[in-house]
Amino acid sequence: MSKIVFFCIPAYGHTNPTLNVVRELTARGHQVWYYSYEAFRERIEAAGAVFISCDGYGPEQSLSPEDTARVGRDLAFSMQILVDTTLALDAKVCSDMARLKPDCIVADSMAVWGKAAAMKLGIPFVSSTTTFAFNRYSSKIMPQSPGQMLKMLLALPKSSRLIRRLRDKGYPVKNVLDILQNDASTHTIVYTSPEFQPCAETFSDRYAFVGPSVRPAAEEIRKTRDILIYISMGTVVNDLLPFYRDCIAAFSDMDCQVILSVGRLVPPEALGTLPDHISVFQSVDQIAVLEKADLFLSHCGMNSVNESLYFGVPLVMYPQTSEQQGVAERVSQLEAGLKLKRADPASISEAVRKILSEPKYRRNACRIAESFRKCLGAKGAADKILQVCRGERSAVSP
Repeated sequence: MSKIVFFCIPAYGHTNPTLNVVRELTARGHQVWYYSYEAFRERIEAAGAVFISCDGYGPEQSLSPEDTARVGRDLAFSMQILVDTTLALDAKVCSDMARLKPDCIVADSMAVWGKAAAMKLGIPFVSSTTTFAFNRYSSKIMPQSPGQMLKMLLALPKSSRLIRRLRDKGYPVKNVLDILQNDASTHTIVYTSPEFQPCAETFSDRYAFVGPSVRPAAEEIRKTRDILIYISMGTVVNDLLPFYRDCIAAFSDMDCQVILSVGRLVPPEALGTLPDHISVFQSVDQIAVLEKADLFLSHCGMNSVNESLYFGVPLVMYPQTSEQQGVAERVSQLEAGLKLKRADPASISEAVRKILSEPKYRRNACRIAESFRKCLGAKGAADKILQVCRGERSAVSP
């Protein structure tokens, strides 16, 4: 029996793909401890792990919507959060690891406190990557603008000071890339297929492309018209009332069923009186909707795109962050969706009608779905983790 510790950030798109892996490990009789936040306790415990709360340690769980939007765009701000959280958890994690004596740490690629602890304590490590894996080849899908490059250069002095704080606490970190980027020797689980991953052939055999980890639907969604359009901007950067109003205007006269999920920051009543074929909710069972949907208008979070393509549903894409821009670019390359040219009713309607009228988009989405189903999924991810626990060098084949 192996002892495995997971670390994750407070985000559904990063947590959900790991839960089937936890179920697989615990079903095989292995012990799993999972560091996360109270909002995720119930689903983590339901997967069979022992939940360990990170609430009260660092700023991760208390970011405002404005601060959340800065993460990923502002390197210095992101590094500040990551380092503060790592140092706030330092004493607790070091004490817990001495007591638990885990065979392996599995940490989300953004939960750098897990990777840092593995480096400091000499514990075998696996990175859990819920977006694309990035190296110098695949990163070209997210080219940096001159403005972004300037911001990165201006952030370097502050980042160096933050790295010194980690070193002062015994973390063997040389630079920002040590904790933010995996190298060819890092054991890494990537929740997509080699076919969807850009430049998959350039990664070492320590990378296991296991495909999306998609849970079963928890409820039944009734499809009331021939065409079902689903709209969601995810659970993080979703305070987008003007965009939701433009979507309603775009579909007000279209013969279709529309399900719009607006999140917790926009009250549904703010959208006023709606046509009978448009329904607005603060949250829905996304899997249940995508099982029936014909098109997904999405922010292009990796988890949402994986789930959409898993069911062969093409996308109209309105990305909000650089990571989402990269995902949208890959979907566009494979012609499984279209990026919005502008976020106005006419552009939304034009993109949706084009997707629905040209069979190639559905056909290409289904082709990616086939590549997902060929992957080993949660079983392959669990196999990879257990190989690392046993000290084996071989990788899981897709």
